[in-house]
This record gives sequence, structure tokens and C-alpha cells, in this order.
Amino acid sequence: MWPLWLLTSLLALSQALPFEQRGFWDFTLDDGPFVMNDEEASGADTSGVLDPDSVTPTYSAMCPFGCHCHLRVVQCSDLGLKSVPKEISPDTTLLDLQNNDISELRKDDFKGLQHLYALVLVNNKISKIHEKAFSPLRKLQKLYISKNHLVEIPPNLPSSLVELRIHDNRIRKVPKGVFSGLRNMNCIEMGGNPLENSGFEPGAFDGLKLNYLRISEAKLTGVPKDLPETLNELHLDHNKIQAIELEDLLRYSKLYRLGLGHNQIRMIENGSLSFLPTLRELHLDNNKLARVPSGLPDLKLLQVVYLHSNNITKVGVNDFCPVGFGVKRAYYNGISLFNNPVPYWEVQPATFRCVTDRLAIQFGNYKK
Repeated sequence: MWPLWLLTSLLALSQALPFEQRGFWDFTLDDGPFVMNDEEASGADTSGVLDPDSVTPTYSAMCPFGCHCHLRVVQCSDLGLKSVPKEISPDTTLLDLQNNDISELRKDDFKGLQHLYALVLVNNKISKIHEKAFSPLRKLQKLYISKNHLVEIPPNLPSSLVELRIHDNRIRKVPKGVFSGLRNMNCIEMGGNPLENSGFEPGAFDGLKLNYLRISEAKLTGVPKDLPETLNELHLDHNKIQAIELEDLLRYSKLYRLGLGHNQIRMIENGSLSFLPTLRELHLDNNKLARVPSGLPDLKLLQVVYLHSNNITKVGVNDFCPVGFGVKRAYYNGISLFNNPVPYWEVQPATFRCVTDRLAIQFGNYKK
């Protein structure tokens, strides 16, 4: 029954939460203490998702040599394959080719696989993809092609695609039109690529209605311009961003989560956060902030703020909570301030009057 478990695990990946990936299946381990439920957080569309219980067993004798085939799942991982195997059953819905030595995707590699729902190509050596390689995959919703040698976004991606994981490649440029026609796409993970701000052509994300976008571990020095205004989650951690200017967040009024940890941010311009009225979780840890950003008390739904490992020396009594009662609609359940040079014994108790519990506040452990 392990292939059924495999299929069920893959379906859970549509709930795209922030993660620090150690391996492909670690997507299923993202169960940290977040504020929203998974579907609300990721914005992933679970309508029409394949139900493992409704899958009809296939008794086709077609199964590539060395692979495991069951319940329309074909697993050919860790076999040292140099190319996509032949004799894959046409009714396959999940094809797992991760951890092989595939270097190229050719025109007819996926011919006849019109029912394929998920394609896993993580950790190969793919550097070349034929422009028509994905043409037969008219029902493909999930494409995981991370940890390869790609230098560009694959051309002519299937219009049915919902989720694209393409992190840890060698992509330096995102041209205009590369995502054209992908009206169903709601999740893109493209961190771990040597992308600079200049690598995003104007209009690169035109037409996309993304809920989730991650461009972490890149070479960004600022928030990229013209990202989809539909975003619920934006993760730009582990970059070289130095400041958040007033207009940087103007477009993103629907954000629930904003990840800016592990950058070099010294300044957040006054009023910058006012454009995020629905923000629930803000990550600003491991930066160079000297004070708590202004505007936090005005974010009525904000519940989690990570400010640890900065250079904050003072916390004011009104830095987090609004003045008066009945203004904040959701109390904080997490504020981290540890590893800052702030004398915590000088912080007034009233500073955290809008926090659910004193255990939600993390102080101390500062080392010069």
C-alpha cells in the first residue's frame, strides 16, 4: 500500500507553507505553529484535487524496468536513470523520477501521458528541455523540477499547471511572457536561483493570479517590482535586501504572510506596512533593524512578529499594541525579540497588553 501513501503525501503538498527544505518529501513536514489553517495560508485551490480513495486500480502490465507501479503511481526514483523511461502506462497520474541522472527532457518523453497529474523531477541533472516536451501533459497540475541545472524557466508549460517548484537551479532571468496562459497557477517556488532584481523583466508575472511566491536564497537587494497583487504569501528570506521603501509593498494588500528574514534590512520606511491590512504573520528576524518597525499597532489582524537577531535596543510601550481598547481584532500569539541588545527589564508590562499569553513573548539570550 505504500504507493497509495505516496500519492496521498504528494496531494498534501498543495498546502504550500514556508519551509526550509532538506529533501523533496519534506514538503509534507511543514506542520509548524502557524496562525491560519493550511488552506487559508497557502491559498491553494483544493477543488478538483485527485481523491486517492476514488482512484481505480490499474492492472496494466506496463511498468518500466526497475520501477514500482501501483494505483496509477509510477515510482522510478534513485535508479541512476539517464533519460525518462519508456513503457509508462497511459493512465499514470503520478510519475516520480527524482534522484536520477536525467540531463535532458526530449520531445516525446511524455507522449501519451495525458492523464498525468504530478511530475517529480527533483535532483537530476536537467539542463535542456525541448519546447514541446510538456505538450502531451494536458492535465498536469504539479511540476517539481527543483535541484537541476536549468538556466531558464522551461518554455510552454502546461496551461493546467497549478504548482511549480523550480528552486535550486541556475536561473538568472525571468522574461516577460514566460508564464503566459498559466491562468490556473497559484504557487511558484523559485528560491535558490542566482536571481537579481534586474533579472525580472517588466511584466514577467503578467496574467498570473498567484497565492504563494517564494524567491528566497537569491541575490535580491530589494523587493521585486510588479509581482502579482493577488499574493497571500510572499517569502523573500535569505537575500540581500537592505531597506523597505514606501512603495515596495503598495501592491500587496492581500498578504497574510510576509517573509523577510535573513536579509540586511536596516530601515523600514514609515507607512510601508500600512498597505498590508490583512497581514497575520511578519518575519523580520536576522536583519539589522535598530528599532521595532513603526505601524505594527495599526495592523489589526497581525498575530505573529519575528524580530529576533536584530540590533534593537529599545522597545516602546506602544510599539506593538494600539492605544485604547477594541481596536485590534486579533491578539498576538507570538512576538520574538530574543538575541537583541534590548534591556528587557526596562520594557514596561503594558507593552504587551494585546498579547494572548506572556509565554508568547520571547526575550533574552543576547550575545555581543
